[in-house]
Amino acid sequence: MVKSVFVYAILGVLLVSVQCDLITVCVEDDEDLRVDCHITPKPSQINSYEFSWANGTKESVINTNVSGSRAEAQFKDRSYVEELDPQGYRMTLTGFTQKLPHNTTYMCKISKMVTSINIERENLAECSAVSVFLKTSCSWILCLLLYFCCTHS
Repeated sequence: MVKSVFVYAILGVLLVSVQCDLITVCVEDDEDLRVDCHITPKPSQINSYEFSWANGTKESVINTNVSGSRAEAQFKDRSYVEELDPQGYRMTLTGFTQKLPHNTTYMCKISKMVTSINIERENLAECSAVSVFLKTSCSWILCLLLYFCCTHS
């Protein structure tokens, strides 16, 4: 019993200290590109967001609500953004054709905080719960926690 409490305490500390990816990118069944940005918006202020991707040195804005900035014409009527509960925003680009160069960097900026992820075209995940879970950087510790819960109950 004491050993189990000790193991769970250590796993809890590790789980809190490990940072998961702040951005996830996947393709839905209907070929829409989904980018989830898990940056916590600042309370008591209007939050700005900007979603973009970069191929080499060229960055293309897909969707934004930043004053003075605008999405490229090819994305204007094909993307939308919704707020995620409890934190962040989700951008969906409809009619995604996956005709991107070998490496693409996806970026999101929320209230001047920026996060990005570089994804190779063949490694773009499908938006299933299992594949998104396995792509996160902290999934291994969650699996370990589940393993200990199952084996010690």
